Amino acid sequence: MSKADAFDQTGRIAVQQNIQGTLEFLKKYPPFNQMEQAHLGYLVENCRLRFYAAGDSIIKPEEGPVQYFYIVKQGRIHGKRALQAKDGEPNTFEISTGECFPLAALLGERATRTEHLAAEDTFCLLLNKPAFVRLFSNSNPFRDFALRGVSSLLDQVNQQVQARAAESLGSQYSLETTLGELAIREPLTCGPEETLQGAVRLMHERQVGSIVIAGADMQALGIFTLRDLRKTIARDGADLGQPISQLMTPRPFHLPRRASAFDAALAMTERHIAHVCVVENERLCGVVSERDLFSLQRVDLVHLARTIRHAGSLETLVHLRHDIGQLAQRMLAHGASAAQITHLITLLNDHTVCRVIELCIEELGDPGIPFSWLVFGSEGRREQTLHTDQDNGILFEASDAREAERIRQCLLPLAQRINQALDQCGFSLCQGNIMAGNPQLCLSRQEWSRRLSDFVREATPENLLGSTIFFDLRVVWGAEEGCEQLRQEVLGLIADNSVFQRMMAENALRHRPPLGGLFREFEVARKGAEKHTLDLKVQGLTPFVDAARLLALANGVESCSTLERFDQLVRRGVIEALDGAAYEEAYLFIQLIRMQNHQALAKSGEAFSNRIDPDELNDLDRRILRESFRQAQRLQASLAQRYQL
Repeated sequence: MSKADAFDQTGRIAVQQNIQGTLEFLKKYPPFNQMEQAHLGYLVENCRLRFYAAGDSIIKPEEGPVQYFYIVKQGRIHGKRALQAKDGEPNTFEISTGECFPLAALLGERATRTEHLAAEDTFCLLLNKPAFVRLFSNSNPFRDFALRGVSSLLDQVNQQVQARAAESLGSQYSLETTLGELAIREPLTCGPEETLQGAVRLMHERQVGSIVIAGADMQALGIFTLRDLRKTIARDGADLGQPISQLMTPRPFHLPRRASAFDAALAMTERHIAHVCVVENERLCGVVSERDLFSLQRVDLVHLARTIRHAGSLETLVHLRHDIGQLAQRMLAHGASAAQITHLITLLNDHTVCRVIELCIEELGDPGIPFSWLVFGSEGRREQTLHTDQDNGILFEASDAREAERIRQCLLPLAQRINQALDQCGFSLCQGNIMAGNPQLCLSRQEWSRRLSDFVREATPENLLGSTIFFDLRVVWGAEEGCEQLRQEVLGLIADNSVFQRMMAENALRHRPPLGGLFREFEVARKGAEKHTLDLKVQGLTPFVDAARLLALANGVESCSTLERFDQLVRRGVIEALDGAAYEEAYLFIQLIRMQNHQALAKSGEAFSNRIDPDELNDLDRRILRESFRQAQRLQASLAQRYQL
């Protein structure tokens, strides 16, 4: 009798004799730690223990529909797909203690698409299919995990974060408060025929700062605010009998009831407005004001943005950087998503950059030449964290090379002063000199067009490394038309250039997720100051960013944001919806861990770093981080297969 058979025969007896020990083991890992005692007892009583020697095949596609649910009690398992890209590619995934498989195959009543192999001597708990189905039907936490996988684990992380925030900061409101909850008062409205005097009287009686001009069907036609009133009175000859429809701001910005307070704060900050209409089925049901957001006591985004945009000096902007950091930390503590926080930081950084440009123009004098301030990389993708450097350039219009050189020499002193001022505000000077003060990045639209075209047509693997940053570009200050023309040109060039796409794919495979160590769950640095750590940005986020950029450019997607690119790629059928959702969740979780690390370093007064020791994470965060890295591996494997690398 083989060693494996001997363990298999005695497995059920071993589990029955050690039911309490197995229960305690399972309670350490999700989703079992969320299940009722009776359901967990049913699982333990109906599973058996089996041993697999290193290299043993546990399940594989040719065996037909899966009959067991497996939980790793000790050891590790590797998954290998039949369509592996080439020798040396990483395993599709790795499963370790406390994790389970193969849920998708069990739920789909089909064979697994992946062969599961014991990476070392391994013990698994096996639950037969009928018992799995019964547990799936009776236990809500188990069913939720089976259907949603890592998404349900992320919910647990968010719940823990928000619970800690409620303990330390109170739970009256949160950033996720819906506008339906926040806009509890009946909105003040009037018809378009109402006079200015009548509208203002209504606003005074209700003590509100706005009135919505609505049609008979309660559709918002316009909005009139105290700010509009001041402008109207400031003009000579204001007629109090004038119809309010002639003075209102037409087509006011609106959000649905299900939108969050954070969504409203972002909209106010981006659009320089103080009121957002709340609608349901296109009918007005409320108005949220800047004052309503202040009542949350935590959402001072709108006020901070306005303070930045009206800062009177560079010194004021330097001091406000601390406030940006404090706001980001409060949002992080209250469970805001990584996407929300990076969007917020980028938005406030944009306001800071704009004000720095304006202050520098006041200091040096207006050059009298229209120009656009371009940003690249993470700022271009709106994915900045507090720890960031400068990646910028200038775009202007010129009729020929001589005029372009004249304009460049005129703008360079201003650009260099802006770079210095941004450095004072906490935006570090770029070590690679990717800055507008560099003559090679202060270019006319025609020069930018030639430069980007050369990147595509004459690219080599070596210079491609330094050029991809320019494909994530947008305008922060100045006219946007020239940049949009460049974007369209780039999309056309890359869509028709398979050789360049293949080089971009090779570049996207350069940074491998830190998995695959023989004796560790994570592949970490083994010596020097970085010993036992991994890089969340380069090894974790970059694979997603590079892959999303390539697929977006190759398929005509105009968005620069990594998450928006994945969303558009799903909509166009380039990647599967489930894969897109998994990539987005993985990207966001790695970004969240990165920002939490930045927050911890800031509190302790240490320098910002993207490196962490995974052993310092709790079990749940380690598990989700490992799964997030696996998604990066899957994405890279799909690129390798798509481009035959």
